[in-house]
Amino acid sequence: MAAPALILFGLFGLVPLVGVVALSLTHWDGLGSLGWAGLANWTGVLTDAATWQAFGLTLKVMAVSWLVETPLALALGLFQAPRGRLRALLAVLYFLPLLLSAVAIGLTWQALLDPSFGIGATPGLHWLARPLLGSPDLALSTVIAVIAWQFVPFHALLYQAGIRQIPTALYEAAALDGAGPASRFLHVTLPQLKYTMVTSGTLMLVGSLTYFDLIFVLSGGTGGPGTSTRVLPLAMYITGFQAHDMGRASAVATLLVATGLGLSLLTTRLSGFSRMDSQQEGM
Repeated sequence: MAAPALILFGLFGLVPLVGVVALSLTHWDGLGSLGWAGLANWTGVLTDAATWQAFGLTLKVMAVSWLVETPLALALGLFQAPRGRLRALLAVLYFLPLLLSAVAIGLTWQALLDPSFGIGATPGLHWLARPLLGSPDLALSTVIAVIAWQFVPFHALLYQAGIRQIPTALYEAAALDGAGPASRFLHVTLPQLKYTMVTSGTLMLVGSLTYFDLIFVLSGGTGGPGTSTRVLPLAMYITGFQAHDMGRASAVATLLVATGLGLSLLTTRLSGFSRMDSQQEGM
């Protein structure tokens, strides 16, 4: 029964990955003939300060995104969990950013954050009339805020589903023991959301390694100003399609895949997710 899925995964997952690894050992400009490079591309990538700067920015985006999105998504999931028409309507509205393409979101926020014609031109909001995307000190924080705006609804939906699966008997028992709302949240809700948090956190961390299109649009395709928003996926694109060095870009791509795989395995191992047991056993 699993054969069709495994075949599709092999064709569209493993085969391209093997091809990228092989391409990282060659010289290729994207059009001409391939030339053998051996480990030259890897040596160049791993000894290039620009690579590690981009890698550091990627890790920063990853960490800050997790710190910002997790509490917001949890709070929004808690709000949406109870049944009700108003909450259902608001849940639909909150989910809309995830339905938009990254290009549409990037262009919209680029216009909104324009210091001359964006929301900073609105009376009372002149304090926003700043070059948020044009300042080396503010650009990365602004990009992370836009990323959070887009992806918090998805993780809120995960938390909403997780909270709705918690048996009401647990809350009733806690209330009989005299537990207040804060105590019920800390001792019932959070422990029951352990695996939801692991799933959400893994998706956030690994997904942070793939942020490209939104940053590409917001930075004008340069990762600027300067290199302040040039994360590793964008550096890979610039190396491959602007510098026409597909071999070196493939080495960067392989580095991204290895980092994502390592993070995923580390998260599941440390959290015990691979040994997941039912939290409702015996109920």
